Amino acid sequence: MSDAPNDGDIKMVIAFIRPGKLSDVKKGLAEVGAPSLTVTNVRGRGSQPVKKGQWRGEEYVVDLHEKVKLETVVADVPAEDVVDAIQDAAHTGEPGDGKVFVVDVDDAVQIRTDKRGRDAV
Repeated sequence: MSDAPNDGDIKMVIAFIRPGKLSDVKKGLAEVGAPSLTVTNVRGRGSQPVKKGQWRGEEYVVDLHEKVKLETVVADVPAEDVVDAIQDAAHTGEPGDGKVFVVDVDDAVQIRTDKRGRDAV
């Protein structure tokens, strides 16, 4: 199965991106054949600088920034293509562009059909 994408394995690609880049990333994923994804609004802290603001005369610190977490599981699409699509679409060149992680998936089960493994994806 070494000719199969991901060497025959199932991969989960997890990305944390700027909310404003979600539409571009969705288009990029569709272009590489990975349209299925889960999106969650999250907050986090990384290399993006801390911002200070003022509200009603009080100063406050914003150290948790709004992000979007994307998760997609791929078997028939190379995970590297998915990573490249996300990176190309989410890139601004500024701190806070986000991160992408690729994780091995041991198994998958499609609840409706009882399919397992690559067939479930």
